[in-house]
Amino acid sequence: MMADLRVTLIQADTVWHDPVANRERLAAAIAAAVPSDARAAAASTDLIVLPETFTTGFSNEALSRAEGMEGPTVAWMQAQAAAHDAAITGSVQIREGAAVFNRLLWVTPDGAVAHYDKRHLFRMSGEHERYAAGRERLVVTWRGWRVLPLVCYDLRFPVYSRNRVVPGAADAGASAALAYDLLLYVANWPSVRQTAWRTLLRARAIENLAYAVGVNRTGVDGHGLVFAGGSAACDFLGETVVELPEGIGTATATLDRGALATHRERFPAHRDADGFELKAEG
Repeated sequence: MMADLRVTLIQADTVWHDPVANRERLAAAIAAAVPSDARAAAASTDLIVLPETFTTGFSNEALSRAEGMEGPTVAWMQAQAAAHDAAITGSVQIREGAAVFNRLLWVTPDGAVAHYDKRHLFRMSGEHERYAAGRERLVVTWRGWRVLPLVCYDLRFPVYSRNRVVPGAADAGASAALAYDLLLYVANWPSVRQTAWRTLLRARAIENLAYAVGVNRTGVDGHGLVFAGGSAACDFLGETVVELPEGIGTATATLDRGALATHRERFPAHRDADGFELKAEG
């Protein structure tokens, strides 16, 4: 049986358009939540999750501050991952040529970097007119857990989040047959839609027979939008493992691998799921 996974949620009040200040604030929050000298202690963690666009806030005007993959934020994430012996993830604006992506970065202690570019761009704020859309999901394996990391508005699209049966693995046991164990969303989700945030996060966990973690920002952004946080980890039944209230805060959730495997064996709903195929737009 693979080990449980400890996930640390960092709910931050993002400083508008100030990457240096945000990296400093987040480093302090991470150090307080996961002391670097506690790798073998109860305070250690396996995964640190930051909000969406954690260096600037969610802003079309932040395109001019977009970095490259060789920029300071990727280097900062590599240093944080190494210092805390944990993977770290969150999204930032990344420029490639003429295009800017809302890119989720997944960085491990050895310095390796994987990424997922946000597929569903929030048209109500014009994100689809300024940013380039991603085309492919990313599933990473970390300490025996398979993780599907997504970004904010992706939460509203259940087909894209769907946990699929791995081809050829239908008879390999319920846990092995599914593509991922943990569904992860980083977000800037305004408080006016907080009920949707809380409801959809739990729905995605239930329907995909997986844990779900959502990390949202808090505070007020440069456009006057209010964010209530509500970052949470919930289990495959939609039950809350940890949940943060409004305001700056951190929490670490322990995800129980044995409980997940048992639930999938007892309730293998994936065996009755409809087959489908995703096609890229355009």
